[in-house]
Formats: sequence, structure tokens, C-alpha cells
Amino acid sequence: MPTEFFSKLSHNYIELLKDDEYCDITIEVGEDPNVKIFRAHMNILCYRSPYLRRALASNKKNDDGLSHIKLSNVSPEIFQIILELNLCYKSRYASQNYIELLKDDEYYDITIEVGGDPNVKIFRAHMNILCYRSPYLRRALTSNRRNNDNILAHIKFPNISPEIFQIILESYIEEINQFVFANIV
Repeated sequence: MPTEFFSKLSHNYIELLKDDEYCDITIEVGEDPNVKIFRAHMNILCYRSPYLRRALASNKKNDDGLSHIKLSNVSPEIFQIILELNLCYKSRYASQNYIELLKDDEYYDITIEVGGDPNVKIFRAHMNILCYRSPYLRRALTSNRRNNDNILAHIKFPNISPEIFQIILESYIEEINQFVFANIV
């Protein structure tokens, strides 16, 4: 019963991203010409992210009751993912470092085969994170979207060693981790 309750509760949190009615903060994300303004709920952000709690602590509300911060060091696409992960998957990953996302394949949507014989390794990953973190991977992955029959997209990089690709994956997740998810608990 408690599991069902928290599962439903976390599904309702994603609706907060779509509902501006009670938002009390605007977050300007990105650099020109790729800037997006997000409206959010300060209390939720503060309790979900120590990074944002620190950023918001010194920020006073304007006369209209809204706070405003600028985060130019992250793309709007990545921040959208961060918000969704923070709202949707917080209860699942609350006691873990987000580097654990590399080990949990439940939400992966692509398999990547790297290396040549006999050193081939298959990784599972989040296509959105890879696309937003690397223009090279974005170009390579654009034509490999998930099929309608829920078969994961698959791509091969025979000229990249498995060890190097593991480091790449970890660095992409760790960059997100350092930005918002560090020490979530």
C-alpha cells in the first residue's frame, strides 16, 4: 500500500511542471540564443536539490511574489531532464547517487555496442542525455529512435573501446549529478 501511494504521488509531481498556477520562481536557463524560462515551485526545488537550495537561499522574492534566478551554465534541454528526474524519480533514487542511473536499465531507451572483436561490450543508456551532452552522439543517434514496438534503439561504435565509452557515460551522468543531484538526501 505505501508503495502504491508514493508511486501515485510521484506521478502527480510531473504535473507540477505543466501547471504554472502556484509557481513562485522563474529559472532562466541557457545562453543566447538558446534560453528558456521555467516556472517552478521553490519549496520543492529546495527540498529536492541542495544545489538549488543554495542558489535560492540568497534570492529574495520580487514585488510580484516571484523569485528569479539565471543558470547559464546548463542547456534548457538538460534542465528539463533534471526537473523531470527530480520530480518523478526522487523517491526511487533518494538514497543513491545519480551515477547509479548507469546501473539501472529500467528507463533506458538505447543499446550501444562498442569495441571490436573480441572486446565488444553493450551499454544501455538514456538517449536524451546522450543527445544533449554530445553533438557527435546526437547526430549518430538521431536516426536510431526507439521503434513503435518498444524495441530499444541500437547503435554500434566499433572504433571506441569499451573502457573509454564507460568513462564517457559516467562523465555525462556525473556532470548532471554535480549540477543538481549531488547529495540529494
